[in-house]
Amino acid sequence: MKLASLKQGRDGRLVVVNRKMDKAVFAGPVASKLQDVLDDWAHVAPELEKLSEQLENNEIDSFGFDAGACSSPLPRAYHWVDGSAYVNHIELVRKSRNAEMPPSFWQEPIIYQGGSDTFLDPHGPIPAREESWGIDFEAEVSYVVDDVPMGVSVEQAESHIKLVMLVNDVSLRNLIAEELAKGFGFYQSKPSSAFSPVAVTLDELGDAWQGGKLHLPLIARLNGTLIGSPNAGQDMTFTPAQLIAHAAKTRALCAGTIVGTGTVSNVDRSTGSCCLAEVRMLEQLRDGNVVTSFMKYGDHVEIEMLDKKDRSIFGKISQIVEAA
Repeated sequence: MKLASLKQGRDGRLVVVNRKMDKAVFAGPVASKLQDVLDDWAHVAPELEKLSEQLENNEIDSFGFDAGACSSPLPRAYHWVDGSAYVNHIELVRKSRNAEMPPSFWQEPIIYQGGSDTFLDPHGPIPAREESWGIDFEAEVSYVVDDVPMGVSVEQAESHIKLVMLVNDVSLRNLIAEELAKGFGFYQSKPSSAFSPVAVTLDELGDAWQGGKLHLPLIARLNGTLIGSPNAGQDMTFTPAQLIAHAAKTRALCAGTIVGTGTVSNVDRSTGSCCLAEVRMLEQLRDGNVVTSFMKYGDHVEIEMLDKKDRSIFGKISQIVEAA
């Protein structure tokens, strides 16, 4: 099942989308917004599945689906937590500044809670007040859960995953060091993120979902140039279930919580990168100097994932950096 939210009010108008993502039907008779579905997944999701089947079989009136008319599937959420499942990416960051990485980074995930009240539209702008703040994209996969109890086990955590989305976790790189030096975590350096136009259930991933991981390349382009297409299932130190269990160690996660995996990164650097910071770090380590700049006003970033038949699974995140 594929779900999207058309721009309407603060929480969007929920629609069910077909697999080709060229048709949709309003979910209004069942649920008006996605949060309502997640709040009562066991009862509401089966009704939406029926709508999805009717749409797929042309048994119901539909309209043309336009990803450009969508907000993020959850235009705002109660909770957005982002982790770093690709520890080789963290190791690379620290190596570039001659800092050793604590062994605990390989044993336990690191996460932070980001702002979830103002997600960006997948085809909308990335507003930024200053280019000098080091505007960067981060292409990631994210998972939406139903109610997760405190202390959930890793084995139980996967069953709470209800939807999968892509995310552009926008970062202001030149603000990070000073902010982290204060010892209190990210805030100003992590502005609003954007999610893919469509959120999908795990069954839509087919055999790409194996071992609790999504095994497909995540494609990131800047101004039409491929920056990277690393495989999201490779070199993943921590699975989504492990991230969820870690986040729920001391608190329950409410339905609609979004858990990100962090920037997708492979040890094999020939697949490229999913953020400019990694590109710059590799340049520094290889050549002793950085050539690639962070994003400027007018730059266009695209993030997408294709199935094995080259069909878009989530729709494309397509954003242009604009002066706020």
